[in-house]
Amino acid sequence: MNCLRPLGLCLAALWLSGCQWIPEQPFGAAEPETVEETVACYAEVPDFAETACLLPDWIAFGLASQRGDGEWRNDMLERLAGETARRRLARAVVLGWGSERQWDRAAELYEADLHAAPADLQPLLRYWLNELEGRRAMAGRLERSREELAALEAENAELAEKLDALTAIERNINLRQQSP
Repeated sequence: MNCLRPLGLCLAALWLSGCQWIPEQPFGAAEPETVEETVACYAEVPDFAETACLLPDWIAFGLASQRGDGEWRNDMLERLAGETARRRLARAVVLGWGSERQWDRAAELYEADLHAAPADLQPLLRYWLNELEGRRAMAGRLERSREELAALEAENAELAEKLDALTAIERNINLRQQSP
């Protein structure tokens, strides 16, 4: 019985000290294999291949489209010639970050081919389409505001002319009343 007491104390101390002293794998068990895949993502022109690079490639392409200048966009649009859904959606991404004149075409391409994209990519493309629609709506509101402002300025100028004419008439009336 005296032999078991030190062993019991050791087990109690081990239990109280925490689990860091207990090995994760049983003794003699094989170590789990760690497979590190080194995947080179960020293709210049993304594709629809359902790999680990699908989303990173399209996100990088979207960022490049956003940051690229007009020359980059024109070059990319030439490279993306063709009528596959992947090429049309890639053109939509490029056009979506182009001038306001290109936004309508980008929206058409997104809407026409969004369903053809892989399921994992569709939420990203839908997000970009929604963001584009938001910018188009803001541009439309801005244009309407400018038109309203121009109309109000024209109305203001017309009212100023009428006020000047009425002021001139009042002066003439006052001058006639003062002279005998």
